[in-house]
Amino acid sequence: MHHSLTPFSLRSIASLFALALLPACFSADRSDLELTWDTAAEIIDSIEAPEIPTRVYSIVEYGAQPGLDFDSLPAVKAALADAVLQGGGKLVFPEGRWFIKGPIHLKSHIELHLEAGAEIVFSEDPADYLPAVLTRWEGSLCFNYSPLVYAFQATDIAITGTGTLNGNAADGFATWRPQQQAAQLRLRQMGNDLVPVHQRVFGEGDFLRPPFIQFFGCERVLMEGVTVTNSPFWCIHPVFCSDVVLRGVTVNSYHKNNDGVDPDSSRNVLIEDCTFLTGDDSVAIKAGRDQDGWNVGRPTECIVIRNCEMPDVHNALAVGSEMSGGVQSIFMENCRIGSARSCIYFKSNPDRGGYIRGVRVRNIQVGTARTNFIDFLTDYPGWRGNNYPAQYSDFVIEDVSCEVAEKFGIYAVGKPEAPVSDITLRNVSIDLAKQVPQFLALAQNITFENVSINGEQVAPKIYPADTLGNPEEERTFRNDPLESGRL
Repeated sequence: MHHSLTPFSLRSIASLFALALLPACFSADRSDLELTWDTAAEIIDSIEAPEIPTRVYSIVEYGAQPGLDFDSLPAVKAALADAVLQGGGKLVFPEGRWFIKGPIHLKSHIELHLEAGAEIVFSEDPADYLPAVLTRWEGSLCFNYSPLVYAFQATDIAITGTGTLNGNAADGFATWRPQQQAAQLRLRQMGNDLVPVHQRVFGEGDFLRPPFIQFFGCERVLMEGVTVTNSPFWCIHPVFCSDVVLRGVTVNSYHKNNDGVDPDSSRNVLIEDCTFLTGDDSVAIKAGRDQDGWNVGRPTECIVIRNCEMPDVHNALAVGSEMSGGVQSIFMENCRIGSARSCIYFKSNPDRGGYIRGVRVRNIQVGTARTNFIDFLTDYPGWRGNNYPAQYSDFVIEDVSCEVAEKFGIYAVGKPEAPVSDITLRNVSIDLAKQVPQFLALAQNITFENVSINGEQVAPKIYPADTLGNPEEERTFRNDPLESGRL
């Protein structure tokens, strides 16, 4: 059963055109400029902080009561309405567990503040998150279940404090992944065919899990200090946003597809001093999927990730795989990774098109890469048979180390029409690459400076293109490189 659109939802379609009016990036296109770490400092300095009035609205004063048998959402809505009417302010959740039977929709100039010991526990009933809202799901625009915390084209918003947002998804949304394929494929085909967004309506019976926190088309966003746990899907998802700061946030959520944070077609984003324990990528930089991503045409650019801890994650620092609008001017530094599958990871497939360029990575320490340490992948699963290879160029990765890579130390494989290019690895140390020290193919302008693998200094070794087979064979090779007989 699909839910009809409300008048607000129909107006939301028209508002997509307003997204192009968001402030330009610190520099809208840096592809022709040399990127240095001074550039990262300039990006950080350019990010504008939200402006929120100091007025305080305690949800208790509006009738909220602690405990999981009382719905405090009406009190939250009342406090929010008063704050909006008076020009904004801080909604305060005091110590205690606060049950919320439905989503919180933030508005401009509102700060959601969780005091020490406060925990917001969201309803596990999917019906509470209808009617559908405009969202982006795995890179495709559609109407779907509301994110648990959602802000639509708001300015100057914040989520702060030392409390916890608990998505309570373990027995609800998080169980849906095995049932999502039919709707997932239908949405991808709609994106491929550029079906009008107002016709892409999903909801009851479709099993597309909503993200936990989504800022859609917002400016000047801050998340600071809070803990996010038990998420339905992607945990924190800024899409079409500018001037976003995540500082001191902990994401501790191990359900399937629980990415920590996904900056998506967004610009001027700082992620610092955060801790990620996630069931998928800790940080995954996105820019839309395939034809739908090209049609929107919004890159992700000017992103700085620094001083983060990733003790145990699925993957660590990632770009893709939904990156069709393009990704550029990305800086990652001073992060520690305990255990992850792939650690410094760029991923696409020949459906995606787009580009990843202008990436600088330094001072990353890794304990165990459960597959690959440094990974440039152009055959990510889910290929639909197109031939639009992504362009990978201009990477500098330096002063990084890994104790153990269970499979590949360094893996970089391009496409005949689009070799991965202009990659510099400098001061890279991999103590033990158990299966393959390095595998480079369909790659050009690769430079190694002081790269040590298994105790030996190494130079780039480019394998011939005929080493590779079709994408399915390539995935088999990545899974079992030695048993494949091609090394």
